[in-house]
Amino acid sequence: MAAALEAILAGLLVPDNDVIQENTGKLKEAFKDPGALPALCHLLGASENPQVRQLAAVLIRRKVQKSKQWNALENDVRQGIRDNILQLLLREPERGVRTSIASLVGTAAKHDLPNNAWPQLFEFLLTYTKSADTAQCELGMFLLYTVAQMATEQLKPHLMSLLQLLIEKLNDTQNHLVPYYAIRTMSELVFFAGDAEGKLLQGIVPQVMAIIQQLTTVDEEKASEALELFDELLETEVAIIVPHLKPFMQFCLQVASNTEFGDELRVKAMSFIASLTRLKKKAVIKSHLVEPILHVLIPIMSSEEEEEDEEPEPEAESHTPPQYALQVLDILALHLAPGNFIPKVMPMVEKCLSSEKATERRAGYLAMAVVVEGCADYVMNKLMGAMLQSVCRGLNDSESMVRNAALFALGQFSEHLQPNITKYSSELLPLLFQYLGKATQEADKNPRGLTKSYYALEMFIENLGQEIMPYLPDLMNHLLTVLKTSPAVRPRELAISAIGAAATAACEGMKPYFQEIIGHFRGYLVSATEEDTKKLQVAAIDTLGVLARNIGKETFMPLATECVQLGLGLLENADDPDLRRCVYGLFAALSGLVKEDLNPYMEKIIHYLLLSLKSTEGVTAHYKEETEPVAIFNEEALQDEEDIQDSDGEDSDALKLEGISVENAYLEEKEDACCALGELAQHTSTAFLPYLEKVYTEVLELVEYPAVGIKKAAIATLGQLCFCVHETCSKNPSGDAENALKAMLCTVVPKYLEIAKEDQDRTVVMAAVDSLHELLERLGLAVLQVTNTTDAILQGMKDIFTHKVACQDQEEDEDEQQAEYDGMLIESAGDVLPIMARLMGGEAFSPFFASFLTDLLKRLKQTSSTAEKSFAVGTLAEVIESIGHTTILFVDTLYPVFVRMVKEEDDEVRSNAVFALGMLAANGGDKMKAHHADILKQLLEMLNGEENLRVIDNMCAAICRMIWTNAANLPLEYIVPAVIQCLPLKEDFEENTTVFTCLLQLYQDNNPQVMSNLEKLLQVVATILGTPQAKPDTQKLLVQFVQNVKDKYPEKYGSIKGGMPGEMASKLDHCLTIDINTIPTTNGCHKGGCC
Repeated sequence: MAAALEAILAGLLVPDNDVIQENTGKLKEAFKDPGALPALCHLLGASENPQVRQLAAVLIRRKVQKSKQWNALENDVRQGIRDNILQLLLREPERGVRTSIASLVGTAAKHDLPNNAWPQLFEFLLTYTKSADTAQCELGMFLLYTVAQMATEQLKPHLMSLLQLLIEKLNDTQNHLVPYYAIRTMSELVFFAGDAEGKLLQGIVPQVMAIIQQLTTVDEEKASEALELFDELLETEVAIIVPHLKPFMQFCLQVASNTEFGDELRVKAMSFIASLTRLKKKAVIKSHLVEPILHVLIPIMSSEEEEEDEEPEPEAESHTPPQYALQVLDILALHLAPGNFIPKVMPMVEKCLSSEKATERRAGYLAMAVVVEGCADYVMNKLMGAMLQSVCRGLNDSESMVRNAALFALGQFSEHLQPNITKYSSELLPLLFQYLGKATQEADKNPRGLTKSYYALEMFIENLGQEIMPYLPDLMNHLLTVLKTSPAVRPRELAISAIGAAATAACEGMKPYFQEIIGHFRGYLVSATEEDTKKLQVAAIDTLGVLARNIGKETFMPLATECVQLGLGLLENADDPDLRRCVYGLFAALSGLVKEDLNPYMEKIIHYLLLSLKSTEGVTAHYKEETEPVAIFNEEALQDEEDIQDSDGEDSDALKLEGISVENAYLEEKEDACCALGELAQHTSTAFLPYLEKVYTEVLELVEYPAVGIKKAAIATLGQLCFCVHETCSKNPSGDAENALKAMLCTVVPKYLEIAKEDQDRTVVMAAVDSLHELLERLGLAVLQVTNTTDAILQGMKDIFTHKVACQDQEEDEDEQQAEYDGMLIESAGDVLPIMARLMGGEAFSPFFASFLTDLLKRLKQTSSTAEKSFAVGTLAEVIESIGHTTILFVDTLYPVFVRMVKEEDDEVRSNAVFALGMLAANGGDKMKAHHADILKQLLEMLNGEENLRVIDNMCAAICRMIWTNAANLPLEYIVPAVIQCLPLKEDFEENTTVFTCLLQLYQDNNPQVMSNLEKLLQVVATILGTPQAKPDTQKLLVQFVQNVKDKYPEKYGSIKGGMPGEMASKLDHCLTIDINTIPTTNGCHKGGCC
């Protein structure tokens, strides 16, 4: 049989599909013969064709890869395989065949090691790994590495003795492959290392680095592979590296900066720099490594001569050293305190910008672009004007690559430096329009310039709000002209996206352009056969969703049904994840308009969304093993019925899974499908209930999904599903709905707390904390009563404040400056405190607040960042508001702090401090009344010189709060006119309720200062009514006041009204027709100056 089988195998190696198919059928028949396996074993040792020998080894391994297959063999057959393959390994001259035989040894070892059925294997390994013959030692180490790959878990009982052997082999200087295989074997075993093994490994880190450095001079590829040991240590036992962090980082910097090395090795070295900065930033700072890292990264970024086809997005996977250096810089900005990082990086950036080399100038602008996300507050407070001037100079650079980088920087600034950058709209928008026109004309010469121009424009305009209106006609004229006249697809695609950004800002201001926009879109929406027209279709549907959210219900509703039907029609045959994603976004947007009227289409919509949640499209599994360079036929065709039935989950794959990758488009589709389900649940209420259980089950599973974006979407959607059931209970109370909500809360709230404690990604933890906050805000005390998690929530927030959760650097000193992203997580936890205080009540919450006070006060030091100060004083103010008169317990601690903080230079900090001081004055009882005169004196002195309108508004409110609580002891004749003089409020409209509640109470008491200022007050009322200032609570107060003045003082009312302009007088008269009981009341707590 062996001869016939050899002929079949030789046929399988012929590069002809017909021949391969014919011999595959023959092999399948041959495998039905019990003698097939012995024949393969014979060929493995006897065939003169090395490819046949290798294929025989592969097929033998396939036949015994599962434990049941191996154990089903006769004992003498198993023993024959054991005895022969070790001898065949020794005499095999071809490296590829040896590799396949070694894999077969590893497969057999995986089955035999647990019951010690192959003691000869360990004898063989010990003999050859300890051999004085360098070739034999190399073979022994190679086999040990292969066995460790295939049978990692089975070697666990021998871990300590194996590590001792491997450490001994690191000293081999005769053959560089011996220590190489020792390091590779360690990489396989390190996952199982305990404390004792960790100490062993920690001691040999310098030696491993030296070996890898030596390998870089003889075999760069093997050096890169050996570095995987540090990959494994970073994943499992980073503490092993920490004592050697500085020399290891220096080694990585040397490798990264060496242009003689290939991209793979240099990028891998930089990946360690990024990971250690993320995981152990304190050690990086204390080792004085930030500047050396920057001195390596910036030149690498400057070395790229040609631009890539795509933008260098910091989040994207990068494979060239210049691209990856940009990612590392982004990570430094996200994880290091801006006060330590920016002063080190900016001098290097400025040097680049003044260089005569275009690549260096380009690198300078790219560096500016990526640092702003992590250091936004610092840049806004200290550098924004200067950085914008630099970018504007870059837009006029003679080299297109530099101009494009400057545009990218401007786009990043526009995205991350909100809202401060909008103050420069009058200077920047004309410049952007000018550049867009130029880039449109030069699109053929500089296509990236066009893309970058639109990117910068979109990022800037979508955050402008109504400030876009003066520029909207010119902008829309340009965009609509592009849609009418451009023959190329890319300009139209960019223009469609920019229309969406304009709609986000202008909202109903887009109405004059709506019909023309829809006219253009109709040509793209229905049929798209070519790849290019599909891009226009996706862009048009995306922008259609934006218009549905922003242009107003009255304008878009006539198209709503048509849009739903269009989306469902497109999904019937959609094989493009981008198309599905944007249709889901459209459905989510439409649900906000049509609400429960979406019910007739819900079943189909939910069906498609769930398909995307469950889909495994775009998923690719990557395996560590099976690299035999043999032309392998379709092996699935050889699986006999016994093998198929044997798939019971045990050893179902002989290959070792290294990882799974998913194409970005499919990840985005899954994420947007999850978000759409959350919006549908929230907007369609009872119409969603029939699908709730299925959706909830699928979304709950997605919380464990490895992709960060999907995980965050699932976290938010779980909360929205709870809101859906809660709203249903409110409208139509039922026992089933209440029980469902209780069960959901008892799962969701602990899940949020678990994520906050254990997840490694800060943004995921922030999503969990923010969703928990929203649950508490909207569902109230029921969340705590049903889940019994009051203590767990408080402890969870405390752990975040004290850097005890997994995503934080556990060694970080709380007194040190922190990265802004770390601060954002702490701010999310801080937002939970006031709502917990309100739900628990002052007495129950105050013991916890007392323990928390120190953590907040630490952030009010002179050396603290502006963001820390603003957050801490704002949180303290909101907690005081929530705990009410229990505040008296904390007056002695907080009063001197707030008095100091109202003198802060930063407007936001000062505004929050004034708000906090007012809250303390109102809730601090007699202790605070003793300070009222001093507070008034300080506020009135500040009022005379204060220029910030929000601070002035907060001063008025603080004075009014003191009048509430202590009117009899305050000089009302001075302070009431001072307050009235500052009306109407200019920025903090939330405080209108505070101010007018106070003034109208004084009016009821016939306060002479109020009575003598009735004309001024009625003018203020007429100014406020009909504007965004008139929140429901404020409107109710103002209408009541106007009606009362008219009833009590009709002549005076008539006289005052007669002296007003017609529009203002009409507003007053309209108040007389309003039934105040029909005015809704605002729900939720008032956050005053801290919003």
